[in-house]
Amino acid sequence: MKLGVNSVLFGGYDMETAFRWTKACGYDAIEISAIDGMSEHLVISKWKELVDPIKALVAKYELPIQAMEQPSQNPAIMEAAFQAANAIGIPVVNCGPGGTMDDEASFQQSVDSLGKLADMAGKYGVTLCCKAHVGAAIWNTPTTLRLLEAIDHPNFGLDMDPSHIYRANENPVDAIAAVISRIKHVHIRDCKGRQRNPGVPPMQANGRGDIDLLGYIRVLHKFHFDGPVDLEIIGAKEFELPACVAIAAEARGHMQACLQACGER
Repeated sequence: MKLGVNSVLFGGYDMETAFRWTKACGYDAIEISAIDGMSEHLVISKWKELVDPIKALVAKYELPIQAMEQPSQNPAIMEAAFQAANAIGIPVVNCGPGGTMDDEASFQQSVDSLGKLADMAGKYGVTLCCKAHVGAAIWNTPTTLRLLEAIDHPNFGLDMDPSHIYRANENPVDAIAAVISRIKHVHIRDCKGRQRNPGVPPMQANGRGDIDLLGYIRVLHKFHFDGPVDLEIIGAKEFELPACVAIAAEARGHMQACLQACGER
């Protein structure tokens, strides 16, 4: 497993700041944020002029980009994201499922949209991943399984996020086995309680909440998952830089200890 940080944690700062402190905290890689309103990192509307500066940061900090998060399913925006991923060398593009929970028509619309985007991802040689998201059309394990059955595509996979599964009133440790063969990316963070949102940024740091993340990583190890595991902390855009670094460092220490405990490292 390769540990990274979604640069949205450093959304109030420039890309180089995100690279510098992700590297300083000991991570293996970085996930670059293309989330409008939460960061000004990989801005999709001007991706062409960002290719060389981003590649320079990868080389300078010896920190590969193992994923991009771009939540919109708008075909034009997503095609630009795939083009950027292809040009920069980013293997995975993560997006949200969209739609509305417990609405069959909305679920089918999400399936149709993601299926078309998976075809587009194949055109650009990247993998599209989507995660269950509380409140959206795909929000728990049953709806995830239906999605994966509907889209059996080599360029489509699951982005497994234990915090959303936990807030869907499931045990993420038990939920992994049903979907492990389709997991291509992991977004990881902790959560205190089962409310709709993941809580304030410090409480999203691994080890602060209620999720059995050690057990979760044990299952990933058991099934030989060797893909990207990226810390995703939202809501920290207004935080001072030392607070962002502290969250990244604390979570990395917890993940490293989990990997050591299960014999992964």
